[in-house]
Amino acid sequence: MSERPDFWDDPDDARKLIAERQTLETGIEMVQLLEQEAHDGLELAELADGDEDMLADVMRSLTAALKRAEKAELEALLSGEADGNDCYININAGAGGTESQDWASMLRRMYVRWAEKTGYKVEEVESHEGEEAGIKSATLLIKGKNAYGWLKSEQGVHRLVRISPYDSAARRHTSFSSVAISPVIDDSIEVEINPSDVRIDTYRASGKGGQHVNKTDSAVRLTHAPTGIAVACQSGRSQHQNRATAWEMLRSRLYMIELERRQQAVKDGHDAKTDIGWGHQIRSYVLQPYQLVKDVRTSFETSDTSGVLDGNLTPFLSAALSHSLGETEPADT
Repeated sequence: MSERPDFWDDPDDARKLIAERQTLETGIEMVQLLEQEAHDGLELAELADGDEDMLADVMRSLTAALKRAEKAELEALLSGEADGNDCYININAGAGGTESQDWASMLRRMYVRWAEKTGYKVEEVESHEGEEAGIKSATLLIKGKNAYGWLKSEQGVHRLVRISPYDSAARRHTSFSSVAISPVIDDSIEVEINPSDVRIDTYRASGKGGQHVNKTDSAVRLTHAPTGIAVACQSGRSQHQNRATAWEMLRSRLYMIELERRQQAVKDGHDAKTDIGWGHQIRSYVLQPYQLVKDVRTSFETSDTSGVLDGNLTPFLSAALSHSLGETEPADT
């Protein structure tokens, strides 16, 4: 294919074909590897001849192969237009001041830890710190194959119940934060934006970044008048970099609106007009009076609250993907 004289006449198409080929080759290699592991496992089981230690090793190997196969099966079904793309995670604290802002910060850490464990790269695009603790909002860029496909089910309101570390009376508090997920749009997806519909504001970046960031109006905020969507970027070292990233984020958010329109299922929690509170949550994280994380949509739950908050999200993501495909048994990992 790549040996054709005219292959590189269109570099964009050439890169897409190469990426598709690599995806197919990776899938074929995975199937071949799993087949070989299953074959080897059966042979070793026969050779074990009742040796319990050897049989236990075989079972551990086959169980690990089964989990990889289940995950690969789910990933093979991520066939949406943007499922294979990188994605943005936008986290906003709900009403409740410091409590909700601290909860938003915990969610940010949870997604960063999940991405790191999954082998994805994470970049913080923007963040607005709370007055006392936590964050008012933050946007993360998750880079990796199928990042959007795996994380798209996280969109919605997340509810936390715990004994407040900020309450001197040690009372139980309920906090809410919203999470919005949108894919990074590549050249294969067209999103038209009328520049006259967008207001551009620049301001001084806050937080980390050094003296240069804090002394210049390098941060950029774009507001799309027809939809009210506002995006901001302050992670770049120059206004030019931040402006380019902000336009990319805006295209991503507008694509989500169009995608929801096509699917005829506008989801709660997509923009600032949606209440962040009771009745809109997709998942509850209860730390007091008992330990439980439960997804409202799939009923998948675990008592390992510390593990989930430390990034062990894959079972919930697998359950959500299985649920969306009409399956009943989530793939555990």
